[in-house]
Amino acid sequence: MARVKVVLREPVSKLGEAGETVTVAGGYARNFLIPRGLAVAATKGNVRQAETFAARQSAKAAREQADANALKARLEAQPLRLTANAGPDGRLFGSITNAAVADAISRTYDLEIDRHAIELAEPIRHLGMHEVRVNLPAEVTAVVTVEAVEG
Repeated sequence: MARVKVVLREPVSKLGEAGETVTVAGGYARNFLIPRGLAVAATKGNVRQAETFAARQSAKAAREQADANALKARLEAQPLRLTANAGPDGRLFGSITNAAVADAISRTYDLEIDRHAIELAEPIRHLGMHEVRVNLPAEVTAVVTVEAVEG
């Protein structure tokens, strides 16, 4: 059975990521990968193009990682204050949800964070300090301190 080298144009499960040069069975390349546009033959030009693509992707990933770490440091620098009405025992009338935290981050830091990226085990129902996890791009997680105060 003849084996051929191909350059992947898109990620293929159990085979590799986009830009990688892999060796596969000739029939698999000829009948599946190439017709679906998932791979191209590994010519000198295609290999060089894949290397350039991989270098660009690596630089882009490094920039995204640095931006996410800077954003994490900015979010963790100071507590986020949210005002809410509360009873004499410190229990809130209502609760502070992940959408309220996202809105407060938007107002305070002038950046958009999706409410689904904010992890709350349960809504905040008491005054005081609470830690909230915020999932940022590049798989960076910030732990933001939310301070619920009487307002």
